[in-house]
Parts: sequence; structure tokens; C-alpha cells
Amino acid sequence: MANTLTSLIPDALEGLDVVSREFTGFIPAVATDSSASRAAIGESVRFPIAPVETSANNTAAVNAPDSGDAVIGSDTLAITKSKHVPVRWNGEETLGTTRKGIYSTITADRFAQAFRVLANEIESDLASLYVSAARASGTAGTTPFGTAGNLGDFAGVNRLLDEAGAPAADRQLVLGSSAMANLRGVQNTLFRVNEAGSADMLRDGMTDKVQNLALRYSGQVASHTIGTENGAYVTSGADPVDTTSVSLITGAGTWKAGDLAINQETGRDSEKYVVKTALGAPGELVLNGRGTYNAWQSGDSIENGGSGYVANMGFNRSAIQLLTRLPAAPENGDMASDVTLVTDPASGLTFELALYKQFLQNVIHVRIAWGVKAVKSDHMALLLG
Repeated sequence: MANTLTSLIPDALEGLDVVSREFTGFIPAVATDSSASRAAIGESVRFPIAPVETSANNTAAVNAPDSGDAVIGSDTLAITKSKHVPVRWNGEETLGTTRKGIYSTITADRFAQAFRVLANEIESDLASLYVSAARASGTAGTTPFGTAGNLGDFAGVNRLLDEAGAPAADRQLVLGSSAMANLRGVQNTLFRVNEAGSADMLRDGMTDKVQNLALRYSGQVASHTIGTENGAYVTSGADPVDTTSVSLITGAGTWKAGDLAINQETGRDSEKYVVKTALGAPGELVLNGRGTYNAWQSGDSIENGGSGYVANMGFNRSAIQLLTRLPAAPENGDMASDVTLVTDPASGLTFELALYKQFLQNVIHVRIAWGVKAVKSDHMALLLG
């Protein structure tokens, strides 16, 4: 084992090259702060939120109106996890594998697995934020893009984002394996270079954008199992547009965060609203984002939509925040004899490698600290599978 980590950086980068080809579609799709400063578990980072602006009448006057001030809101994002993956070699193992010429290969593979474990856990945490989306498109239990030549699922996601006022720039769509398989196997329109304008889907099985949605592929897209709600709940009062808390009476079973609340009254409201908080009995059913887009009436029947679904997700990049930092160390350092940083060029994540010398063996900790948060539910939409 070398005295410093410098000679191992090529191995670490080789490992990152492997991991960067893993299906981690959420990490490059969300807003990321990956600066190299250190942070402790529970430490919060505050970020600004612009307020809703108002218009005013144009009235001729000697001076310009004394207006335009605003109270800038804010929210916080906390570091919630700090983890490492140990890569250890003893002297005999190092000697034997070096003589056989396989030490560098095995080391690169071990680094690849270390980066993969950490990246997949971060990816999974981001995927779990599907419960914060405001509305859903598609049919629960039915994989999207299943009808040849029909790209309506892209349009459905865009409709929800358009109506929510999400910026048109930097929209993302992260798909799981089943939805991606349908795109590759069913949607032959995307393979026609003269129509699609690119041979990427035909040659590489992946394309950049479809209908202004940056297409991403993730191996960590979540599957949702609904609560035990098994009978129609009934609203106890009229609820206007933009209602986020709906009073329900009667009904049985429970609602979970991520369940889909659907008004069953004909012609009332066809939207699928994502439930924000669990409800174990008749009471207040809380919805994500701005809530209802159409008015509900007293006595409306409300049911949970579907028997479960795969949570493919469309969103504007700024709607989801990922904060990564180096794990906190004591003021004077710890027992590490050498520390270096390696940045994944694909995701932008910065990992720390720390070398700890032990008795006849050395161990390298590959480590990172992170936190995730959905900061704008209205700019997040589910594509049900």
C-alpha cells in the first residue's frame, strides 16, 4: 500500500467511470450543491424562496412609484446521512495480488462498488421524494408508453407542469426500467431518424429530450403500495379551488402519504392528487402543493386511485434539492494519515477518500454526507406505472 493516496486516484477514477454508467438518473436531474466544505449530521443550510409578485396599474406621475420591495422567503435543507464504505487490504493480500498483476484491477473494482453503494443510496433517497409530488398522470398499474406511436404520456406530464406554472426550461423525466423498456421496444417513432431528428435512441437506446423533457433512467424508481382505504370517503363540506385540506367523513381504512385522492363524482374533477400526510380515520385529508385545481362539493365521494403504482417522476430541476458535503471531522483531524477528494464528472458528487494505517493492514474509507428535499411540490408530477 502506498504511503499516500495519490497513486490510487487513477484507480478511484476508473471506479467512478464504472459507477457513472449506472442508472442514477435522479442525481444529475436535481439541483445539487456539492461543494467540498464539511457539515455535520443535522446541520441545516438555508436557501431563498422568491415570493409571488403582484402587478400594479401604470399611472402617470412626476416620480416613479415607491414600490417593488418584497419579503424573500426561505427554507432549510439538512444533512441527514453521513456514510462510508471501507476498502481494506492487509500486507499479504497486497503482496500476493501485486505479484499476480491484479492489485490495481481489484482495487478499481472495489472502489467501483464503494461509489456504487453510496450513489445508489443517494439515488434512492431522491426517488423516495415522489410522495411530495402534487399530481399524477397515467394509470396506476399500467406501464407508460405501451401503445406504439402514442407519446401522450410525455404530454400528460407536461400538462401538469404547465398548469402548475413550472418553468419550461430544465424539465426532467426520470423513468424506471419498465417504462424505459416500453420506450425502447414499443415507441418506434423515436427510432425514425427523419422524424426524431436523432439516431441516439436507435444506436444507444437513449435520447436527450422528448417534448422538452430531459430523459433520465434510474434503477431506484420507487414502487408505492397504497393504504388500506377500502371504501369511498365522503366530503363533509364544499371545498373551493386550491384547497389543500379536505374534510372527509365515513369510509374505512387508512390513507398513506403518496396515495392518490380522486373525486369520483362525474364531471367534478378528473385530477389525481397526491396525498401529503397519512390519515388513519375520517378527518382532514391533506394534499401536496396548492391542492385542488377544481372545486369539490359537499358529499363528494373520494377514493384512493389504483392498487399501487411505480413512481416515474417529472419535475423542474429546482423542485428537488440535493446537498452533499464531506463528513465532519474533529478540529485537529482524526487518525487518517492521508485524505483526498475525487469528484464524479457525471453526477458532480464529491467523495472523500481517507487512508487509515493499521497493524499490517490499511483501510481506505470512501465517504460522503448528504441530504435531500422536495422544495416545490407543484413543480413535481408523477407518471404512474
